[in-house]
Formats: sequence, C-alpha cells, structure tokens
Amino acid sequence: MYPLTCVDGYKIPVREEVYVLDIIPFASGPGTISSDQKLSLFNPTNLSVGPLVNLVTQHGNITCAKAFDVGNNIVCTAGENGSVSMWDLRKDARQAEVAKLTDNQVPVLSLACSSAGFTVVAGTELQDHQASILVWDIRSTPTPKLHYKEVHSDDVTELNFHPSDYNILLSGSTDGLVNICDTRITDEDEVVIQTFNHDASIHHAAFLNDTEVFALSHDEKLALYDVAESHENGAATTNFGDMREVLGCQYVANVSAKSNGAGAVIGAGTHDRETFDMIHLTKGQGWQLDRESIVSLPGAHSSEIVRSFCFYDEAQMVFSAGEDGYIKAWKPNA
Repeated sequence: MYPLTCVDGYKIPVREEVYVLDIIPFASGPGTISSDQKLSLFNPTNLSVGPLVNLVTQHGNITCAKAFDVGNNIVCTAGENGSVSMWDLRKDARQAEVAKLTDNQVPVLSLACSSAGFTVVAGTELQDHQASILVWDIRSTPTPKLHYKEVHSDDVTELNFHPSDYNILLSGSTDGLVNICDTRITDEDEVVIQTFNHDASIHHAAFLNDTEVFALSHDEKLALYDVAESHENGAATTNFGDMREVLGCQYVANVSAKSNGAGAVIGAGTHDRETFDMIHLTKGQGWQLDRESIVSLPGAHSSEIVRSFCFYDEAQMVFSAGEDGYIKAWKPNA
C-alpha cells in the first residue's frame, strides 16, 4: 500500500450541495464539470486559487464532457436538453463556445470525440422506445451525418473511440451490451461488427488497448473482452465478478487505461473508511490485479463518493473529484 498526500484542493464555494461530476485531463491541467452547470479549468500546481477558466454551460443539467483536443484545451459538453457544445478554453469566456451541435432534443448521457476524425458522437437516453447514437462531422453542418437508432434498446451510457482507429466506436448501454461499431458503415443492420453481452447495465466501458475492452456495470461487475478473438457469444476473456467482493470496496469509480500501454488502473472507494484506492490491472500471461502496489488516497473525499480520478505520471500527481464539491491534488510523500 502506497499512501499519497493531499497537497492541494479547491471546493466550489456555494451553499447548496454541488457535485464535481467528472475530470477532463488536459495536457495543461485538469478540467472539470460540476452540477452547478460549470465547465472549469485549473492550474495543476495551484488548485486552491480556483479555476483559471469558469464557464456556465446551457444544457439544462450537464451530464458529460470529453476532451476533443487534449493538447489545445478543446472540450465537448452535453446534457439534459439534448444540446452538445464545443468549447475552446484558451479563448475569452464570451467567445469560448466555438460550436453548438443541434438537431437533438433528447437528453444526452455520453460523448466520444476524435480530433483526428473531426468527429463528435453523442449517446441519448431511451425516449419514445428509441435510444440514439448521433455522429457529427464538425467540418460540416450542425446536423448529424449519421443517426443510429437501433444499436441499443436502452440508454446509451458510454461511448469511446478505438485508440488508433477513429472509425471504430465502442458503445455501452443499460441494455447490458457493449457494441463495437464501424462508423464508415451507414447501414444500421451492418454497423455493429462485434457485440459483448455483459448481462448487466453498463456504467463504463472502453478500450484498454487495440484489441481488448473492459466493461463495468452499475452493480460493480467487471469483465474484459477481446475484439480480436472469436469467443463464443462474445464471452468475457477475464471475468472478475463483483468488485465489491473482490476488493472489499463499496463502489468502483472507473477503470483508466495507462497511456504507455502498461495495463490499467481501477479506482475503488469505500464510504465507511473514507478511502479511495487505485489498483493496478497488469497484463502478463493474463490480466491480474496487483494487490502489492495499491495506491491509496487516505481521507479521500470524506464519506462522499469519488466521481472521477486521473493521473499525470510525469508530474507524479493524481487528481480526484467528488460529491463533496472538491477537486484535490495528491502526490507521493517527499
């Protein structure tokens, strides 16, 4: 166990209860979205001074955000009223919203972005017996170039692009399916090239590398799947089961692939003990949990849920955000 020290933090200064919903890890530092409808950007070495950029979004209730360009601080946000916006955080607040992608009134629950493919994708909740995946080419009109209506039969809760092929899109849903789609295919009957049935509502799912994906359900079940292999019925290659039992935690925030390809990190929290741990998922002969080198955030966000975490390996820093309204910075003991 390697405990980190909280070296800095910022709490949203309002009287009502505000959650920090997610962290967007830009090259320049962490961005956040919060339940007071704000999109913010922080100096990673000085969180306590407050946001360098603090923008009010117009989504009704903001639900999700994804970086479009990590290096240039360009981000997409979306929310309850169905609108999708693109922001350039380098610009003055009055000019920061650089695009609004319209033609949708159904609440958006998930986003994926590919700057290489000039593409933004939104996944909607189920409404009128239909859950949609909308695909925009940001170089053209605000109307989606593709509209898939039958890929999922329930809320589309997760979208992520393949790490090296911007035509390949992963989608996850409360219908229990993780689908791999080829967005070059317009025919909806042909667009899904692989399906994995996780058999539980999908909370998070993404590529771990070029051929493997993870799926994490809302009831904390974690399994890995292989896109390259033809397993019967899309069966899991590794099934960890309920992570609350495996790790002795109460919830899993997310699973984050390491950028250097050296496995992934599972972020798991326990309200009762006011802890949040990061457990390395390593790839050798198979995937295994490295229980010898768990990194812990003692005290975490008190008894509140940690919604998001990210790590900047070169700076040896971890950032966490939670339902206590805080974003915190953590470092190893000197």
